[in-house]
Order: sequence, then structure tokens, then C-alpha cells
Amino acid sequence: MGWVGLRSHAVVVDIKARGAKGDGKTDDGPVIEKAWKEACGGGPSPSSVLIPPGTYMAYPPILFSGPCKGPVEIKANGATIKAPPELARLKSDSWIAFQYIDRLSVIGGTFDGQGHEAWKNQKCADTALSCQMPVNLRFSFVKNSLLKGITSVNSKYFHMVIFACDNINIEHAPLIHRSGDDCISIVDGSKNVHIEKLTCGPGHGISIGSLGKYANEQPVQGIWIKNCTITGTIISGVRRIKSWPGPTSTPGTTTDIHFEDIIMNNVENPILIDQQYCPSNRCNKASPSKVKISNVCFKKIR
Repeated sequence: MGWVGLRSHAVVVDIKARGAKGDGKTDDGPVIEKAWKEACGGGPSPSSVLIPPGTYMAYPPILFSGPCKGPVEIKANGATIKAPPELARLKSDSWIAFQYIDRLSVIGGTFDGQGHEAWKNQKCADTALSCQMPVNLRFSFVKNSLLKGITSVNSKYFHMVIFACDNINIEHAPLIHRSGDDCISIVDGSKNVHIEKLTCGPGHGISIGSLGKYANEQPVQGIWIKNCTITGTIISGVRRIKSWPGPTSTPGTTTDIHFEDIIMNNVENPILIDQQYCPSNRCNKASPSKVKISNVCFKKIR
């Protein structure tokens, strides 16, 4: 069977037992999604999806959706999950997405976006808005969750987007490198996000925003980034806050932001707060951004 235990106890779903090949060629995405659905519906006790060591191809989009009946852990130590390199196969803004989940844990694993072909595309290089560029990992409406020891490489666009999440801890991400844009983008509605012992770069660093583009955006607050190393970022280092200017800019707030013990190597702009954010000049800068930024703390930045 693909799971061990009774329904009244913890459910463990081994994707290899469920039919995943792990040969780096076969699309194992449907098996991974099926394993998630079983664990998510397993009951109030903690459940887990086991991705054994191996290389797994996963065609997008891969969706891990809740709500679940109890806590769910994805264990992927020693496993590498790969996206197809061709942009034509990517019909979504995300390769792997997690949404509406309480008490999620993702432990270990390497997520390889295979972005080399996308980086060569000049149309996409000029602006990702002109072509479909998926992020490696997207978290939306996820709360009380832990991401530990994961590695994200070669993302076609952002490595990670955190949207409307509450109480998220990202720890010991030993290598998040080479991306088409941000290492991590924290966008509206996110609060109580803790990032520690992350290695990021090259790329665009860690960003909050962009903000102020859409109506009814919720505040970003309670962001803590500690003991991180940022290397070779071309736009900004650890700190980039982006908000849109102009008459269409919408009100918003960003507050209670903390950066501590950050090492930066070969970084173009270690700290960049940009309230005139206007990629490819697609906005009107005649009036300022309506996003209020306050209570931002920097400590031991070097």
C-alpha cells in the first residue's frame, strides 16, 4: 500500500509505493499530487508525504491545496524535483503552489526550475511581464508552517513568493541561487514571517512587494530576516521594498520589518527602498506611492 497506518492515526504516503518512477524523465507530478490529497485528507493526526531520494520530473502546475484535516509534512531529504526546461510546457504563474494550508512542513529536497532556456529568451529578459515566467514555489494563505532545509535552484523567475501567509518560518535554506528575479518576494497580506540562515544569490535578493498596485491590498507586517548571506545580487541585497507610484497607486502599509546579522558579498545595492517602482516604465510617476512604510530596523548588516 502507498500509506502506513490506520485512518485514526498518522498517514504516511510514499510516492514510490504509489508508482512514482524517480528516473528524472517520467512525469511524476500526478503521483505527487495524489499522494498529497491522501495525506491531506488523512485525519486530525499528523500525516506526511514521503519523497525518497531520487530525481523526479514534475510538469506544472503542481498544486498542494487545503484545507487539510490535520498537519501535513512533506519529507524530501535527498530528493531532487525538476521542472521541464521548456517555457512552452509552463502554462501557469507557478511551478509548485501551496495554498489554504494550516500546519504545513516541507523538510529537505532540491527544487530545480531548470531556468537556463528561459534566461536566454530576450523577450523574457527585457520584462517577465511579456511572457509566462513561473516562480519555483508559491505559498498563498498558508499559516503556522515550517520550510526547513529546502534548496531552490535555477528558477525561471522568483524562487519563492509568499502571499497572504501568517506565521511562516523558513530555516536553513542552504542554497537558493541563480534565479530570473527575486530569491524571495513577500507580498501583501503576509505577516509574522521569519527567515533565518538563508543563502541567496545571484539574482535580485529578498524583496517586500511590489505593493500598491491592486485594490484592497492587506498590510505586510512582522517580517524578521536573520543570519542570512546574500551574494552577487544585481538589483538589491537583503532589503528591497517596492511600491508603485502614480494616480492608480493604492493605499497600503508595511511595518515592523527587521533585518539582523546579514552578510552581503558583491551586492550592487545592499538596501533599496523604492517607492517609484515602475518596471519597463509601465506606470505614471506624476504622484507618489500611497504605501506607508514604518518601523524598519537594520542591525549588524555587513
